[in-house]
Amino acid sequence: MEDPISSKLIEALRFKMQPVAIIHTDEKPEEGLHFKEGSKRGCVASLLVSASKKGRLAFFDRNSYGCPGGGTGLGFGDRYGKFPIECLLSTGNKEMAQQMGREGSMMMEGERFYKDPKLARKWVDSLPMTDVDAEYVVFKPWEQVTEKDKPELIVFFANADQLSALVVMADYNRGSNQSVAAPFGAACQSILYGYAEAKKENPRGVMGFFDISQRWAVDSDILTFTVPFKLYQVMEAGVKGSFLEMHAWKKLQERQ
Repeated sequence: MEDPISSKLIEALRFKMQPVAIIHTDEKPEEGLHFKEGSKRGCVASLLVSASKKGRLAFFDRNSYGCPGGGTGLGFGDRYGKFPIECLLSTGNKEMAQQMGREGSMMMEGERFYKDPKLARKWVDSLPMTDVDAEYVVFKPWEQVTEKDKPELIVFFANADQLSALVVMADYNRGSNQSVAAPFGAACQSILYGYAEAKKENPRGVMGFFDISQRWAVDSDILTFTVPFKLYQVMEAGVKGSFLEMHAWKKLQERQ
């Protein structure tokens, strides 16, 4: 078995929750957390958290991605289909809730993340939908990542101090002040935004886990920061000589 990949950036930030690599592959992992085929109730974000907190590899395919938002976030195309997501995210729909039975409880009044269904649909239409060119999307805990792996994205779970450092490092080699985005989406959908950034010449880091309905899954001070792997490599190369070796960051480390 190969040794895990090392990282000066991760060592410097001292995360309590380990980063997670998002990997595409056509080979089914031999083991790992995986939803039952056809399941519509699983939460992709919960398995992302499990990969980080518990070191459990997880994987998904087009027949096992849990809820429609999760399948969309993983990059399996627009999985909302005819599901009335615009009603769920806004004011709800009592008639649809009754038709859905027990599973329609949240549809009764809606989540109220948007003022009305029209605005929620506008949000859905703004999503950078993509269909990944792979059979499986894998969540691999950082401690299991080796030099042979080719991650698409790295997801960091960071507190305010660590997030501040990641934001600074994302722009450290640019000076553009345009190296970070903070879009709203389901807790897992920073992955989708990360894919969109990976296609750019100068990709941004994506702050996330703003989904109020899933915030319970992480500590109150934790957000995610998702970066395309090529941006991670630039950030990693910039650690030496950066503020991460200076007194201001060392002072913050005392309270980690």
